[in-house]
Amino acid sequence: MLSCAGNGDVRTPHMDRLAAEGVRFERAYCQDGVCVASRNSMMTGQYPRTTGLLTGDMVRPLEPVLARFTPMQRAFQKAGYYTFTSGKRHLQGAVDAGWDYKAGIADSKEELSDPVNYWKWIAQQGLMKEFREDWGSVAWPHVAGAAAAVAPMTCRISALPAYATMEGFVEAQTVAFLKSAQAKKGPFFAYSSYLRPHQPYTPLKEYADKVDAASLTLPKSFAQRAEELPPILHYYRNKTDGGPWSLGKYDEADYRRYLAYYIALVEEVDDHIGRTLKTLEEEGLAENTIVVYSADHGDFTAHHRLPEKFPMGHNFYEETLRVPLMVRYPNKIGAGEVRNDLVQLVDIYPTLLEFCGMDAPKDVPLAGMSLVEALSRKKAVGRDHIVSESLSQLAVITEDLKYGQWLASPLKGGPWGDFRSFGNMLMSRATDPDEVVNLCGDASYAAKRAEMEGWVRDWVRNTNDDGRRAFYQEVKAEYPEV
Repeated sequence: MLSCAGNGDVRTPHMDRLAAEGVRFERAYCQDGVCVASRNSMMTGQYPRTTGLLTGDMVRPLEPVLARFTPMQRAFQKAGYYTFTSGKRHLQGAVDAGWDYKAGIADSKEELSDPVNYWKWIAQQGLMKEFREDWGSVAWPHVAGAAAAVAPMTCRISALPAYATMEGFVEAQTVAFLKSAQAKKGPFFAYSSYLRPHQPYTPLKEYADKVDAASLTLPKSFAQRAEELPPILHYYRNKTDGGPWSLGKYDEADYRRYLAYYIALVEEVDDHIGRTLKTLEEEGLAENTIVVYSADHGDFTAHHRLPEKFPMGHNFYEETLRVPLMVRYPNKIGAGEVRNDLVQLVDIYPTLLEFCGMDAPKDVPLAGMSLVEALSRKKAVGRDHIVSESLSQLAVITEDLKYGQWLASPLKGGPWGDFRSFGNMLMSRATDPDEVVNLCGDASYAAKRAEMEGWVRDWVRNTNDDGRRAFYQEVKAEYPEV
């Protein structure tokens, strides 16, 4: 959701500037449409079935598998770079190793031990009540004692002052690092990760006031019937009892409010990014710093009349799998270029290694490919398809088509039943950009479907699945070979 990508409802001048000064990939995809799986995949350069992290949860028995990988920050640390991180990490065990400085925002055991942690910091500011009011919008168990009732679609104006939001915290930590002597001392690897836009949708009032919900453009697929969606999405679309994701009780005005708050949070993050980029320039670091901007996954943002991304049954749609990806490297790559190559988040690791003259880790081969030739010499990446996979669904994405194959999942026992009962999915981005028409039963696409099914078999055969096997062993479920 960027104005430089053609969204007329949002204003993102700082990210637009980043795109204008670098290269923006129009067709970048995550490896799994949930945070934990995607982040651990990106930072290890491995597919989720290799790490074993295929859901939004940490799985502790996977530690022996994860210990085999050299995460991105550890590779740079070994090469003499100072490694800094602030914000949302959600990295498990060995994947979170290799930081010289950490300032996390989670209340996990690992991140609470960081030198500075948002939860401890917000308590020191005397703002825990306001923080809990914001997060009471979702009523998540880990925010015990939340001071407010669950809000419709988790939307509420933030009770916090601007400096005390998680986003304000991440910016302050990052700016302080860039101004430090350590940043001038030698090469650094800095990973600053903003939580928002993410539920709860609690923008500052000054940003929410700038967005007119009534004038926003709702996607065409907003009118799609629930019966046309996979089981879990169908279930939540019709659900009327329970928490904030009982979507059957919300009308168009509720969705417009949600979308307005989402946009407000995007614009809020854009300002934080702008101030960070300005600090890079003021400190004389911009010319020799590679800046990469991306996200761990997308959100539905009212497409198919859905918010956020949902943990299962979503790993097919463009809105949840396609992510922004922009790279700026002054005088080394072009400026203002938009590329339509098929790229993925596991490409970031090998790309940065090559730009910095570093060898890839020798423990386990990286799954992605370097994009240096595409960025610096404008050569085509040359892929005809890429793969994204969750615990329940594997998607093959080409220039025009997308094939989704349901997988036997140990987590199919909810009220929505077995995902596979819905049937596999084939959609044409060329003729159906809103992704509402399933072509799996269309005889004129039979040859294409067979070709893509062959790609699935090849990918499964050639991709390390040690982690996935360990996950199934842990949950004591029969291992499905696909």
